[in-house]
Amino acid sequence: MADEFSTIDWRECGVKIVRANELDTKTPQTQGMNRAAAITHARTGASKLWAGTVTIHANAKTGAHHHGELESVIYIVSGRARMRWGEHLEYVAEAGPGDFIYVPPFVPHQEINASREEPLDCVLVRSGQDPVVVNLDIEPVERPEAVHWVDDVHPHPHAKE
Repeated sequence: MADEFSTIDWRECGVKIVRANELDTKTPQTQGMNRAAAITHARTGASKLWAGTVTIHANAKTGAHHHGELESVIYIVSGRARMRWGEHLEYVAEAGPGDFIYVPPFVPHQEINASREEPLDCVLVRSGQDPVVVNLDIEPVERPEAVHWVDDVHPHPHAKE
């Protein structure tokens, strides 16, 4: 196995660092948010992942959209995210600093900054390189159903036992 790796130029084919001031804002955008790409094939040689940042200004929300076949993971760095999803954005849940949000393929969703004063800053990772953003014209329901993100192993802390 050592011989297999001995011909690789690890200097050129190894770890890449993309500095905060080097993010690429020339990526598809959705109204109400600013996306900036960090990890792309063109910048780092990545072939299976896309990663970047998303900022949603105070008291702002994005337009409804989905990302086609791509899976997305959003990590909340600071602020409070309110996510709406579904055919008519009929479901809602919130996440805060340190929380992860998973968005499956083709799920119509909308990111909302739940704060009127502070920006919402997130790290975004997707399962592919294609910059798929399908902006949707959805009439949202007036009162979405609150959904708690739990599973059988990790019950909601306020659930009855």
